[in-house]
Amino acid sequence: MKEIIYRSARFFDEVAAHPSKHVHLILIATKPDIIKQLPLYFELKKRGHLVLLGHTGQHYSENLSGGMLKEYGVEPDFNLNVRGVMHEIVSQIIGRLGFVIGELKERGKTVIPYVHGDTTTAMAASNAGFAHGCASVHVEAGIRTLTPNYRDWGLGIGDWDDQKCGEWRKFLMGRKNWERGSLEPYPEQFNTRCSEAATGVHLAPVELDREFLQSEGFPDDRIFVVGNSVVDAVEEAKGRMKQSTVFERYPLLADGDFVRFCIHRRENCGSDTRFKSIYDAMVSLIKDGRNVLLITMTQTERAFERMGLKKDVEALAKKHKNFLYSPVWPEYVDVMAAMAKAAVCATDSGSMQEEMNAMAIPCVTLRFGSDRSESAMAGGNLIAPPTDARAIKQIIEYAWGNKDMKKAPKLYGRNVSAQCIDAVEKVLENGDVFRTEEERLGKRGGMRN
Repeated sequence: MKEIIYRSARFFDEVAAHPSKHVHLILIATKPDIIKQLPLYFELKKRGHLVLLGHTGQHYSENLSGGMLKEYGVEPDFNLNVRGVMHEIVSQIIGRLGFVIGELKERGKTVIPYVHGDTTTAMAASNAGFAHGCASVHVEAGIRTLTPNYRDWGLGIGDWDDQKCGEWRKFLMGRKNWERGSLEPYPEQFNTRCSEAATGVHLAPVELDREFLQSEGFPDDRIFVVGNSVVDAVEEAKGRMKQSTVFERYPLLADGDFVRFCIHRRENCGSDTRFKSIYDAMVSLIKDGRNVLLITMTQTERAFERMGLKKDVEALAKKHKNFLYSPVWPEYVDVMAAMAKAAVCATDSGSMQEEMNAMAIPCVTLRFGSDRSESAMAGGNLIAPPTDARAIKQIIEYAWGNKDMKKAPKLYGRNVSAQCIDAVEKVLENGDVFRTEEERLGKRGGMRN
């Protein structure tokens, strides 16, 4: 496996020499992984566990990976260096990580992979571990997309005045008004379900996620509602905000009163209709004099190029001083410092919905549904179906600095990383994360003949 880069030439020998039987393997791959997994990595190290940091290489640019690793002062113990299109990445992760786990297994170690959320890495890495009889700890387990019942609303087309927006918010706050069945976001909803099948400890953010897991037949004694580790990252970044230089680079943001747009989901960026609806809503806000920050990513840029909008958006940024068009920022502290001043976030991201809840910033989700629907049920998040630019714009304007939305309860806990590791240690007191059928049926407590 010459593609794998190890931190040390004696990597396997050094790990084998450690007296601990269990190897806690924290896997990172994408920018959200780094944000949410590193708090668990630091918590494990603080408690004296044998812990490794493995990077699959799914995100490898300075803006999406390198800058944040430098920000937190960490270096992966190994990097799988995967590259290619989706099916190639999946096969490379399974093969290369399977090799690493197999080598550690031969040296007498029991590997506990920690996979996060709904990434391709979570799906493939949990598969690689399970092939060796290693069940994963699934951080952010059980997230499933719910979609509002649109039968009485239509799909968000037409005029949406403040009254209708308020009625829509109230509708979204009703649990009975949501339904299951969506395959979006793609492939993330597939990934999280596959990860679950190879999981021995499910770390669910909220009770709603526990309900999903229970309904799918996962054992209740291995489901722990712990919150979301993003809140630990947010709190840590808040303590460093004064160090941020983001307002020196972007003085427009210093006074707040802006909307941050981020559009990167495949289903939005791959659909001309969806993307153009969101883009036209943003352009309308800019021309009305609203302050707009657009954070662009690879999929965003591909959509601009495919639809012939690249020159248009560049011209828009030159002409309108109230519009900032920027690639994703490499340091998390800059993101949090800026978002602390935002009036609203318009996003198709999953993690941003959580972060906005933690920071009491109104959120507008540019999708048909949400895998963080609890944030809409709590009143701090509005769904804006990407079908009609006028409706999207009006929903964003309704959410802009909305006092009621800012008062939505914070859902994702405190000191979450400590609770996550508490749950894992509790399981390890009685056996391993991978549980045999005898153990599940109660052999440890004595099975009757």
